[in-house]
Amino acid sequence: MLENKIEKFVKILKESQNTVFFGGAGVSTESGLKDFRSKDGLYNEKYDYPPEEILSHHFFIEHPAEFYKFYKDKLNSLTYHPNKAHYVLANLENKKLLKGIITQNIDGFHQEAGSKNVVEIHGSVHRNYCLKCHKYYDAKKVFLSKGIPRCDCGGLIKPDVVLYEEPLKEQDVKKAIDLIRNAEVLIIGGTSLNVYPAASFISYFNGKHLIIINKDKTTMDNSCSLIFHDNIATVLEEVENKLKEEN
Repeated sequence: MLENKIEKFVKILKESQNTVFFGGAGVSTESGLKDFRSKDGLYNEKYDYPPEEILSHHFFIEHPAEFYKFYKDKLNSLTYHPNKAHYVLANLENKKLLKGIITQNIDGFHQEAGSKNVVEIHGSVHRNYCLKCHKYYDAKKVFLSKGIPRCDCGGLIKPDVVLYEEPLKEQDVKKAIDLIRNAEVLIIGGTSLNVYPAASFISYFNGKHLIIINKDKTTMDNSCSLIFHDNIATVLEEVENKLKEEN
């Protein structure tokens, strides 16, 4: 059964002129990072403040020490690395079988694995800037600093990630929507499609095939050509193996 579905997946990939991948936290959890909303996710852990509040704009401004305590402890991806799913997606792009990636993740694993056309709609831990003079800093400056990361000018450094109460960047929204709107095939992986406004972008898809790879059910399960309730790395590795067999 799985083999037949993989064969169909590969056939769709080969026949498509424009395939796009839309991914969520499930793409990175297999690297060891925790997601937010699952039963073992960050939102179900106990803190002095709810994680949703800690990761809000007003909390960052009003309580930067508490914000960075949580941020450094839970969102530091520097000690983790891309998994098989990231590398397969990068290889598909390199083989012209994937046009681009839209990710809700902020860890930078897609680029580390070799992907070039990546839209990070929630920002990245690898970009940080001073709120006072706008000087740029990398992730090491933030995660390896003691206490609150400060700029050389004394200003507060903010991660270039979208916090609660902050809008998505207009240019990233436009890129994501354009990719989805023009896609012939859309692969959705590692997301329950419960995070808005990101999940609303899917409504712009009007192509031929929607493929979903997610451990749990999603709101789009009844609208897809193919569905895999499995680990995304497992499925994509099978796809890669099948492509190698046929070449």
